[in-house]
Amino acid sequence: MNIREQMEQRELQLLNPHASFSVRSKGREQEEAECDIRTVYQRDRDRIVHCKSFRRLKDKTQVFLSPQGDHYRNRLTHTLEVSQTARTVAKALLLNEDLVEAIALGHDLGHTPFGHAGERALNRVCPLGFAHYRQSVRVVERLEKDGRGLNLTWEVRDGMLNHRTSGSPHTLEGQVVRYCDKISYIHHDMDDAQRAGIITEDDIPITLRMLLGATTRERLNTFVHDLVKNSRGRDRISMSPEIEEGLRDLRALMFQDVYLNPAAKGEEEKAEHVVEELYLYYSKYPDKMSTEYQRLLREGEPKERVVCDYISGMTDQYSLEKFRDIFIPKGWSVPGKGQ
Repeated sequence: MNIREQMEQRELQLLNPHASFSVRSKGREQEEAECDIRTVYQRDRDRIVHCKSFRRLKDKTQVFLSPQGDHYRNRLTHTLEVSQTARTVAKALLLNEDLVEAIALGHDLGHTPFGHAGERALNRVCPLGFAHYRQSVRVVERLEKDGRGLNLTWEVRDGMLNHRTSGSPHTLEGQVVRYCDKISYIHHDMDDAQRAGIITEDDIPITLRMLLGATTRERLNTFVHDLVKNSRGRDRISMSPEIEEGLRDLRALMFQDVYLNPAAKGEEEKAEHVVEELYLYYSKYPDKMSTEYQRLLREGEPKERVVCDYISGMTDQYSLEKFRDIFIPKGWSVPGKGQ
């Protein structure tokens, strides 16, 4: 019995009966020989961490566009915080931590530059529509590895597709990530908003602070403990009605005071304009896209989708560089001539 098989046997012995066991995975779209050391979900996690789309997350907006400071979150740090919180919950519930980690690390691979502002712009201008959770799955199924994709397991792709609030993951591990994504972004976005001086603790109703905690750290602790307490021994992941309502109220407060606050979001209209203009330009001149995207066109992919692929894969700064190169006039000079 090799190392992987030993780990698979330990899962069967130690994990929650409702957990997703590696040996019982629905598998991959293309069959592969098994690794002798890693389980299928460990391999998926490693493939995600080593892919180009994952590395680009470090230069994509979470909430604040180009914040002046080193301690604000970006899309990569958000992803890591979701992963860590979800692993904590999974460990406490005796679920498959490797599956949780793979889903969490991959859930935002399809996000656009400029966060949800870029997503709104592409969804508005593209006739086929655009949603980052669907794009995340497209990244791992079609775009990575020169069009071959990462060939991830069904369970990981299902969790990535269904991580949004309205999603319905088929595994408990996917349900954990769905909750922890929301818990994480509310927690760290409020922390960043307080650091930026947009809100203070006094802006949070006293009833919410009494229910959830008086600091961001205390509230995160409340959410995690409540999620674990109410999910133990059950075949679904849930919070208590009281705490989940508090989470919704806190999310509504964040939309009112932060996500829609002109001080924090005043530049988003400009960002959306950049994304829209890039979409229109590359739709008109698809030959200007990178060769890997032109190959997708030759293989019969719809131009509208491929243009979204190209733009959504850009980082914030790269999209601005392309916008400047295309639309901003450059000064003229004669080669070899000084002033």
